[in-house]
Amino acid sequence: MTGHVENKVALVTGGAQGIGRAIVERLTAAGATVVIGDVQDPGDADRWIELDVAASESVDAAVAAVVANHGALDIVVNNAGIMFEEDIDGHGQDSWQRMLDINLTGPFLVSRAATPFLKASRGAIVNVGSIEGFSRNPGHVAYSATKAGVHGLTGALAVDLGPFGIRVNAVAPGWIDTELNATYVDDQPDPAEVRRQLAELHPVGHIGAPTDVGDVVVWLASSQARFVTGQVITVDGGRLSRPPLPGILS
Repeated sequence: MTGHVENKVALVTGGAQGIGRAIVERLTAAGATVVIGDVQDPGDADRWIELDVAASESVDAAVAAVVANHGALDIVVNNAGIMFEEDIDGHGQDSWQRMLDINLTGPFLVSRAATPFLKASRGAIVNVGSIEGFSRNPGHVAYSATKAGVHGLTGALAVDLGPFGIRVNAVAPGWIDTELNATYVDDQPDPAEVRRQLAELHPVGHIGAPTDVGDVVVWLASSQARFVTGQVITVDGGRLSRPPLPGILS
């Protein structure tokens, strides 16, 4: 991918760690100038700008600062998000609203603020959805709803912004070996068995790495994907393609 985003200016929300950090590094390796927009300091002062995606004032200020510092904005990656488990019968409205604010309103606010500059550069937006926008795990009412919303937002923005030369796509990661997921697995009684069974869920025989998602994001943001817009690209090792069977049959 080297050269296909060369000299482009990219803003990656939630880029301090996990999938977001891998996206930052892959875009950088491909030649882009990358700004990390995050509430958390990633220890990278030259590339970090404080950004709360749920607050419109913070979003507007961060986007304006990126353009003021770098002269343009060509690529926006809406990656910032949160996830928690909460059963519907005890689900609080405050926690529901918090998930909505960060996971769905955040991409809307960032895309809205960036649109005038992306029109000038005929740029690209890449949203980070989830396979849980298609299928669901227990206790993920709010998370699944917001990720399905991100997928819908992606298509709607592609339609509205296409006439201005702006492409909008999304990635839908499956199980990715982030620090958060690794900690969750390590806390289980038999982490090795959990990892074995997780690998078996995927036709490719293994779980994904953050860089697997990062590479697809770079392609979607690049000139190589110039005729691709309104798409949600599943990055899940084939997990959704194979319906589960009872253990005695599989």
